[in-house]
Amino acid sequence: MLDRKSIKSAFESMLFIWGQPLPAKDAADTLDISKKDAIEIFNELMEEYEREERGIRVRRVNESYQFITNPENADAVKRLCTPVKIKRLSQAALEVLAIIAYRQPVTKGEIDAIRGVKCDRVIEGLEKKGLIREKGRSDAVGRPVLYATTDMFLKNFGFEDLSELPEIEDLESVMEVDEDYEEEPDSGQLSIDMSGSESREESDE
Repeated sequence: MLDRKSIKSAFESMLFIWGQPLPAKDAADTLDISKKDAIEIFNELMEEYEREERGIRVRRVNESYQFITNPENADAVKRLCTPVKIKRLSQAALEVLAIIAYRQPVTKGEIDAIRGVKCDRVIEGLEKKGLIREKGRSDAVGRPVLYATTDMFLKNFGFEDLSELPEIEDLESVMEVDEDYEEEPDSGQLSIDMSGSESREESDE
């Protein structure tokens, strides 16, 4: 049986090699310890890295953990790395993502009703980017697919869990993605009421 210091050391190596958020259960199974103990040790690592103001931090994403750089070193990292073209999510994609994030699980029909336009291509694009996923089916007639956000959504927005979701109007400034995104044209402006109602102002163009 490994002692606590050895487990922490092993977890650090796993985080370094894994790259993506490492589920606590997978780490626990690897070392034959309980998931509860793994989460406790990961949280201790988070506190240690934070307390010692290291250049690397441990971030929690639901019940997974990942190495990230200290945000205070962002300028140094940017100067070191080759610039990458950044493209924000479109307004339509942000609106659909906001609806799913705040009403999940939600059906495509409910999303369409709130936005007032069909969102098939937008939803497909968000799925391809790994930001949303299918989460079972509704009990409504036809048993439509239910959609929810993913851990990738949490990771890219910098959230630990859904309780950290910001106000809807703040979403656009939070996340940027580095791939072009195609979707149905929509020139109008939309004001979302998460209770299910909506107001739409048509473009004068």
